[in-house]
Amino acid sequence: MTAFLAAFIFVLLAEMGDKTQLLSMAFASRYSAHKVLLGVFLATVINHALAVVFGRFLVQVVPLDIISFIASLSFVFFGIWTLKGDQLKDEDKVTGNFGPVITVAIAFFLAEMGDKTQLATIALAVKYKGILNVLIGTTLGMLAADGIGIIVGVVLRRHIPEKAIKWFSACLFILFGLLGMYNILVK
Repeated sequence: MTAFLAAFIFVLLAEMGDKTQLLSMAFASRYSAHKVLLGVFLATVINHALAVVFGRFLVQVVPLDIISFIASLSFVFFGIWTLKGDQLKDEDKVTGNFGPVITVAIAFFLAEMGDKTQLATIALAVKYKGILNVLIGTTLGMLAADGIGIIVGVVLRRHIPEKAIKWFSACLFILFGLLGMYNILVK
């Protein structure tokens, strides 16, 4: 349960203001919300399953303390990345003859490659042994964040400044990263 909650919360926070959340908003202006969410779901499950498998593979090859320290350091990096923010680079212009669900899935899959939520998924898979819980948590975290982007993104921006959301998310990432490094160093 800890793996699921950590995965859900970290990806939800990482996705706030991320380019894939912006991408979901852009696609929602063109396609129905449920088709966009289905495309996001398909892309996320495949992308994060690959990330979880890779994370578990790393544990077999590299000593756990080294990976845990790097994973903790990466959370500090994700916090800084969150403050920097992301922008769309024409990912929302993707079109095709595949229909809305497959078009969204392909665009999301490609946009997630090397993205902070994919890297966070790898780090979470290293930290927690329950890889299915990590996969489910990261997938649901992604869907929740992108659902927020689709459904209430406009309303949230009117009431909660985007800068406040970014700072809150960034501070949580940095805090958990520093705590993780501290726990490894004091062993």
